[in-house]
Amino acid sequence: MVTISHDGPVWTLDLGTDENRFSPDWLETVGQALDQLESTTEPAVLVSTGGGKFYSNGLDLEWLGQNLDQHDSYVERVEALFARILTLPVPTVAAVNGHAFGAGAMLAMAHDYRVMREDRGYFCFPEVDIHIPFTPGMNALVTSKLTPRAALDAMATGRRYGGGEAVAVGLVDGSAAADELAETAAGFVRDLAGKDRATLGTIKARMFADVVAALRSGNAEPA
Repeated sequence: MVTISHDGPVWTLDLGTDENRFSPDWLETVGQALDQLESTTEPAVLVSTGGGKFYSNGLDLEWLGQNLDQHDSYVERVEALFARILTLPVPTVAAVNGHAFGAGAMLAMAHDYRVMREDRGYFCFPEVDIHIPFTPGMNALVTSKLTPRAALDAMATGRRYGGGEAVAVGLVDGSAAADELAETAAGFVRDLAGKDRATLGTIKARMFADVVAALRSGNAEPA
C-alpha cells in the first residue's frame, strides 16, 4: 500500500512492500499522495522508496494484457507521473531499496537524485529483451539524465546494474547500506527544503521542457 508521511521537512513516499507495479489503483494512490504534499506551503523535500525487495518492477503488464483497449490511456497516465515527478516544485530523491526495473527505474530517473542500496537489487531497463521499445517520452526522460554512452549501454543491452556499478555510470548518485539508505538519500536534499517552490518548479519545467513535451505528447506507441 502506498503511503506518505513526513518528519519535519522530509516527506517520505513509500511505494509499497510488494513489486510496486504501476496498476491503475497504484497510480491513483501515488497521485493522491503527491497532491497531499503539493497542497502544503512549508519547506519540504521528497524521498521515495519501497518497503520490500523492490523499489518498483514497473508497468503492470498482467493488468495491461487484460485491458488492451486501455493501453494508450494507461501509458499516458504513467508518463504523466514521470513528468510530474520530474518537475515537482520541491527537491526529490529516490532511495532505491531494491530492484528497479523498466518503468520503475524510469520513475527513479525522474527524481533530482538517486541513491541505491549497495549490496542488493538491480537497476535495469529490460525493454530490449522483452521486445518493448521505449516510447518517445520514456526515451527522452532516460537520455536527459545520462551521458550518451551510459544511455546506450543501459537502454540497448538490458544490463542489470548493482549499486556500485550504477554509481559508476551515473544511473544513481550514491549508494549506501540498507540501514543507512533512507538517511543517506535524505541527506542529498534535506538542506534544500527552503527553496521557493514557484521558482524551483519553473526552473525544472524549463530545464526539462522537451522531455515533458515528449512525455505529455499522448504518443503511447513505441518509437
